[in-house]
Amino acid sequence: MPIVTGQDSARTRRSLSAGGQGVAYYSIPAAEAAGLGDFARLPAALKVVLENLLRFEDGGRTVSLDDIRAFAAWATDGGKSTREIAYRPARVLMQDFTGVPAVVDLAAMRDGIVALGGDATRINPLTPVDLVIDHSVMIDEFGTPRAFQLNVDREYERNMERYTFLKWGQKAFDNFRVVPPGTGICHQVNLEYLAQTVWTDTDQTGETVAYPDTLVGTDSHTTMVNGLAVLGWGVGGIEAEAAMLGQPVSMLIPEVIGFRLTGAMVEGTTATDLVLKVVQMLRAKGVVGKFVEFYGDGLDHLPLADRATIANMAPEYGATCGFFPIDDETLRYMQQTGRDEDRIALVKAYAEAQGMWRGPDYAPVYTDTLELDMGTVVPAVSGPKRPQDHTPLDQAARGFHNVVCEYRGIDTTLEAREMAGEGPTPAPDASANPRKSGQVAGQDYELHDGSVVIASITSCTNTSNPYVMIGAGLVARKARALGLTRKPWVKTSLAPGSQVVSEYLEAAGLQEDLDAIGFNLVGYGCTTCIGNSGPLAPEISQAIHDNDLIGVSVLSGNRNFEGRISPDVRANYLASPPLVVAYALAGDFNIDLTTEPLGTDRDGKPVFLKDIWPTNKEIADLVHATVTREAFLSRYADVFKGDEKWQAVETTDSLTYDWPATSTYVQNPPYFQGMKSTPGTIADVTGARVLAILGDMVTTDHISPAGSFKDTTPAGKYLVERQVPVREFNSYGSRRGNHEVMMRGTFANIRIRNEMLAGVEGGYTTGPDGQQMSIFDAAMAWQAQGTDLVVIGGKEYGAGSSRDWAAKGTSLLGVKAVIAESFERIHRSNLVGMGVVPFEFTGGDTRRSLDLRGDETFDIEGLSGELRPGAELPCTITSADGGTRTITLKCRIDTEVEIDYVRNGGVLHYVLRNLASAA
Repeated sequence: MPIVTGQDSARTRRSLSAGGQGVAYYSIPAAEAAGLGDFARLPAALKVVLENLLRFEDGGRTVSLDDIRAFAAWATDGGKSTREIAYRPARVLMQDFTGVPAVVDLAAMRDGIVALGGDATRINPLTPVDLVIDHSVMIDEFGTPRAFQLNVDREYERNMERYTFLKWGQKAFDNFRVVPPGTGICHQVNLEYLAQTVWTDTDQTGETVAYPDTLVGTDSHTTMVNGLAVLGWGVGGIEAEAAMLGQPVSMLIPEVIGFRLTGAMVEGTTATDLVLKVVQMLRAKGVVGKFVEFYGDGLDHLPLADRATIANMAPEYGATCGFFPIDDETLRYMQQTGRDEDRIALVKAYAEAQGMWRGPDYAPVYTDTLELDMGTVVPAVSGPKRPQDHTPLDQAARGFHNVVCEYRGIDTTLEAREMAGEGPTPAPDASANPRKSGQVAGQDYELHDGSVVIASITSCTNTSNPYVMIGAGLVARKARALGLTRKPWVKTSLAPGSQVVSEYLEAAGLQEDLDAIGFNLVGYGCTTCIGNSGPLAPEISQAIHDNDLIGVSVLSGNRNFEGRISPDVRANYLASPPLVVAYALAGDFNIDLTTEPLGTDRDGKPVFLKDIWPTNKEIADLVHATVTREAFLSRYADVFKGDEKWQAVETTDSLTYDWPATSTYVQNPPYFQGMKSTPGTIADVTGARVLAILGDMVTTDHISPAGSFKDTTPAGKYLVERQVPVREFNSYGSRRGNHEVMMRGTFANIRIRNEMLAGVEGGYTTGPDGQQMSIFDAAMAWQAQGTDLVVIGGKEYGAGSSRDWAAKGTSLLGVKAVIAESFERIHRSNLVGMGVVPFEFTGGDTRRSLDLRGDETFDIEGLSGELRPGAELPCTITSADGGTRTITLKCRIDTEVEIDYVRNGGVLHYVLRNLASAA
């Protein structure tokens, strides 16, 4: 299906020859020559957005000349703009946890358009979509040669309904491809194979057009591909569905923060150490909703794999994306990973023609800047529950001690004074030691606070980087040679981001060393990072719970939010793959790895981290010898074919889906049932009761957890009632195609704390009768009374993943508004996309300053009138004793088109009505 370029954009259309082909393109210098403004010093990331508008300029229907001129004004107005623009990404990337509900929505929209008298084929992706199945493999088996095959077998047993549905979608929808299980993590497959940096396609004139490769993805770490100069970021599934159906992404011209990198990494440090420092700095800077672009001569010493690591964690530092301009390293990586030589030539010629090439004279204008000398980066971890909690490795054990003290209610003030040289530490008192321990049944060891029970090389962040993966293998080799192995209580796992990783680890002979100390291949997928760590051994789990121990996980991932990794683990730390191996050998987070031994060798001599840590040259030599173009070409030759299990999955041919009534994985959602052909209005919030009062940094993991759940939860009871055994529960993430499960899982994280209930963890609140009950049960009780609901939050509400179920579940529970101090970008957009209105406190008001208890009622006026983006509206709070007070809330419906979305009940309702009326 050809792209449709703007009818009025011919003034900037030019021709370019490269790699033996001639292409048309939309020239930024031509726009300058046409008098539209001076764009020369725009950051490369913003030039990508500008080109998008040049290509789709249509006389003001969606893109006007004033939109284009606004980019020139951005450069002269301090890198800021209030201009709303319509942006169209070239493609969409999905993974199965977020992709299944998106395909469910598309199937439901086909039913909906038929009910409105339209044609089912109108619901069809206009933008190419790739869905990579990578979130479903769970680590049931580990530490043995059979782990990979057994985990794959269980994956298919658990997920056959979902895979059958996805295969139906691949047949039913055009422009929709599925990468089968066992291939790799979506972001690494995107980086290594799908992404082209400069895309080409034919337009309605039949001519080939070149333009920047851009995308949105239903996973927040879609940003990883910005390391390859591909502009992409995560959105909720509902926003991605609108994009694939031809709806432009509505956005303001973003601020762009320039992050200048200088110097080079020093011996003993890794890309993980660098990105954890970057996350800390940018979180402190405050970059939510902004682009970050990396520049400076430090990039001359930064391999693309390291750039991708930094770009990957943009959601952790809060930015929309972390972009790296095209340069020689971009071209080198494309050649190494098997891209066509003509494509590589086109990328260079296009970047130079558009002023997007990073050379020695690259010096754009930025909204603001900050700087890091990479030579100052030190080995580090981040935790125990936020990626930005950066801790130098030599302070990690002390930091964990403070975590234990805080959990046990021990005052650390005196210790802090002593460390600062302000006073002596009191004499040791054994009774004041906060650390607990407990014997493990049937074993000759005991666990204690700080025992590392999970050590996992996992996630897209690091397993795409051969430098840290080879580094981990070399640590394993040196440890094995000295006779060290993992401690028996540590669950170890290796889940590479793609099959290419296995290729070079085997070529280097390192997989044998990793196997020898327990890091056997468990699958190709997200595993531990998404909460698919699988169960711990029963006796270890029992010891943790019987003794209320603070178990620790160490993972090479990007997320360590509360309750995400394992229900048995309270403290989760992000670290480089080599450090993950080291902590598996030590088995204890109380050990200072910089000064204390990891264990003893065969002769009983202590072995320190420095004894098994490889040099940068050792790592680089093996990377250069084993990471080859041929490996990439071989492993991606049949990327869409899959193994025999995938090929054996059978499905039907039909335009609409025959929803199986008994399925507990895929159900027809209620969003479009009974929908009328005309939109409604936005109603004021009247007499709303509080469902939950939540604190700062409430993540989408808190709102909609992805991991396992028990039979005593509302979701578990639902499945038990349908004769699903506990062993087959799978996870919330795998059940996202069933709204009944997901409604019951909303606000159900085991670590969430509702401030309406003192000292209670988990998804509980007070119901209409004033009694404690699950949030789901309370919401249903309020709905039965016809009562609106609101949720109250603190700062950075909705941080973390792009999961749309955090907004869908909120909507289905009957929540009309979420009132918080601030919102993370994606979740705010998702709430609007589901018709839930986000509001921010103003004037210094907070839930605490207002002393909210949860027994108040809320009335918000002004939504039903002539609502404007960002309007400030009055909210009357009536307390239980009848007293009232009125505060001002800022409505975070940010654009005019978002107002239309909410009037329609959500973005998909808006698109569906438009498609039905145009049929």
